[in-house]
Amino acid sequence: MIDSPLALIIAVAHVVLATVVSAHIVLTKSDVRSALGWVALVWLSPVVGSASYAVLGINRIRRRARGERALARRSMPELPRITREDELSMAIPDGVPEQWRSLATLVGRVSGLPLTDGNAVTPLVNGDAAYPAMIAAIDGAERSVGFSTYIMDRGVAADGFVQAFARAVRRGVAVRVLIDDVGARYSRPSIVESLRAGGIRVARFLPSIIPIPSRTINLRNHRKLLVVDGTVGFCGGMNIRDGCLLANDPPNATQDVHFELRGAVVGQLVRAFAFDWNFTTGEALYEEAWTAPAERVGTVAARGIPDGPDEDFEALDMTLLGAVSQATRSVQLVTPYFLPDPPLLDALRVAALRGVEVDIVLPEKGNLPTVQWASMPQLPQLIARGCRVYFSAPPFDHSKLLVVDGAWSMIGSANWDPRSLRLNFEYNVECYCTDLAGQLGAIVD
Repeated sequence: MIDSPLALIIAVAHVVLATVVSAHIVLTKSDVRSALGWVALVWLSPVVGSASYAVLGINRIRRRARGERALARRSMPELPRITREDELSMAIPDGVPEQWRSLATLVGRVSGLPLTDGNAVTPLVNGDAAYPAMIAAIDGAERSVGFSTYIMDRGVAADGFVQAFARAVRRGVAVRVLIDDVGARYSRPSIVESLRAGGIRVARFLPSIIPIPSRTINLRNHRKLLVVDGTVGFCGGMNIRDGCLLANDPPNATQDVHFELRGAVVGQLVRAFAFDWNFTTGEALYEEAWTAPAERVGTVAARGIPDGPDEDFEALDMTLLGAVSQATRSVQLVTPYFLPDPPLLDALRVAALRGVEVDIVLPEKGNLPTVQWASMPQLPQLIARGCRVYFSAPPFDHSKLLVVDGAWSMIGSANWDPRSLRLNFEYNVECYCTDLAGQLGAIVD
């Protein structure tokens, strides 16, 4: 029995507040476990639970991203988005085999982007091959250079890029560099100051005034994109670090694979970079300098898959589930961090039970021990159902590859872990081409 007026007021306020907050949780949280946890906290921790949800539980990034994307659509030439069944069928190039058309339809629906034809995709192994190709593209730029990365550490590799960007600026090229704020703190002093000293327009993604954990600590821009004149693009999982230059025998050597892309798909990379830049700075990159007419330069059908805690949420997760479920012969997976959610784990096990050869390659010695320890309990579940797990010898392998049936492949920045699949902004590209899949399969082997 409540015998104090103040206590009664507090009790009533708690019930009303908790009821309103619980309703918001139920209506907006799609993850049942997350919703139950928040509801329990709200009711068992009067006022404090509701306040915590208001600060930490609401995805404001998703709201803001929707608003910024709407602005970008008004200020940039729109890439077609797939909305109707007839458009879905028309958007699949004739060269895509019948067995892959259902997967192409799925990815079209979750990404809202068309599958482009006539692209060229070139694997670049380690920074020894990737960095010179990227710098050569920057040096060849005539109109625009857009570069986005998670980490750009000080060192020989970063200096080469800073100098190339500065040369482009002096030629009158529009240069924009976007670095994630957390990634920019990996080295001291930050490379951002060197870029600014070179007259280069640079911005930090979701900057924090105080370098301490905040509500956006996990909402990072993990994309690695370079777009030049709207005609050539690069993507993959490679950061800019001296450790990726294996020919120099660095102390913290890191294997990785990056990719050069040419053709119509580069327009989708440009669109992703332009959105991120607009999101961060408010500047819309809609001038002709950033786009170019699409030309047929190869045989790869390709499509960009942007993913993040905004309207692209779960696009990558759905793509991975669809691709593994589509497999009839083989699944080859390379990832540095392996913590798939239960549906993805089950998809791999079911594929193996169906007779598909499922090969998973993980680093023998990871750079994040806690993540590696957390992944170990899942491996016996996979092996028991017929999956094969291999550990690659040092140096640490940061590559992210998925090849299915020697015909479909996916490249990009995302790992098989909750951070990539739920919290980060990622960018991957799906590719339909047996020749490219063969090259990537050889790298996996």
